[in-house]
Amino acid sequence: MQIYPNRLEDALSKGLAGCYLIFGDEPQQKLECLEQIRQFARQQGFDERTSLVAENSFNWNQLLEASQSLSLFASRQLIELELPTGKPGVEGAKVLQGMAEQANPDVLLVLHGPRIGKDVQNSKWFKTLDKRGAYIPCYPLEGKQLQGWVNDRLRRSGLSSSPDLVRLLSDYCEGNLLAARQEIEKLALLYPKGQLSIAQAEQALVDQSRFNVFQLVDVLLAGDGQKAVKMLYRLENEGVEPTIILWALVREWQTLTALQFARSQGQNLSGLWAKYKIWSNKQGLYQQALQRLDHQHLAQMQGKLASLDQALKQSAIARPYVELCHLCLLFIPIPLTGLPLEYL
Repeated sequence: MQIYPNRLEDALSKGLAGCYLIFGDEPQQKLECLEQIRQFARQQGFDERTSLVAENSFNWNQLLEASQSLSLFASRQLIELELPTGKPGVEGAKVLQGMAEQANPDVLLVLHGPRIGKDVQNSKWFKTLDKRGAYIPCYPLEGKQLQGWVNDRLRRSGLSSSPDLVRLLSDYCEGNLLAARQEIEKLALLYPKGQLSIAQAEQALVDQSRFNVFQLVDVLLAGDGQKAVKMLYRLENEGVEPTIILWALVREWQTLTALQFARSQGQNLSGLWAKYKIWSNKQGLYQQALQRLDHQHLAQMQGKLASLDQALKQSAIARPYVELCHLCLLFIPIPLTGLPLEYL
């Protein structure tokens, strides 16, 4: 059974599942899910908590022993097991599957770790645990989901929220929910009566948004130049190598060029998604980009990508991120300028 983090509290109020599988790349949601489970577990008599980390040298007998022993002062126990790689290995898979098949109602098992792929979700041990428990994927929030999270946290902190304040906080903390929580806590301390203006919020907040190269690519495909520039600024501050960003831009240019050529040959895009490994959640972005970027524009971009690649290899550019900004904006041609590509 799959439960999203924002639905976990409602699910817990209906009763604890046999086990929980918390995986994903978003640390704040993972921490909140763990804390909610701990709280509800304590209410159900799980007074003892054991935390284990399944590193390379981990002895899986420790997990078995922990599940079979209770202190004199507790009748039920919560066992939290971290899987740093998201995979337990052959021995661990056997132990976990055995525990799932011989479930003990007085032992609540919670597994947590990084984002996992379909290979893990389709494994026998995972399916066995998921069948008697709940899988909680914790992924970075964007757009309306992020704004919903911010609005909920403002409400819980006793702060009055407005659409403008929610958008401001979401913009300042996108990709960094830990910082968003801290900023909201700071606002609650500064304005205990719960009332604050946008001007007061802007003065108190610090821009702590964080992004990765893959998010930048998605924004470029969607045609949001303003957000792309902000992302580049944050990536530069975080010390991301320009060659990594250029690699991502070249890869997307190659994909778009291939798709545009195939389309010009009368091929249907629906038959090309699998070939280029473009999943359903990204297909709309590529369609938007293909509507903006014709074959001629993509052909002209090739020279500029190659020139920057050569210049980076020769360390001939003082400010590579300025050049990267120009390249990113080539993915978002602005008709109103009336300028040909060579002037951009």
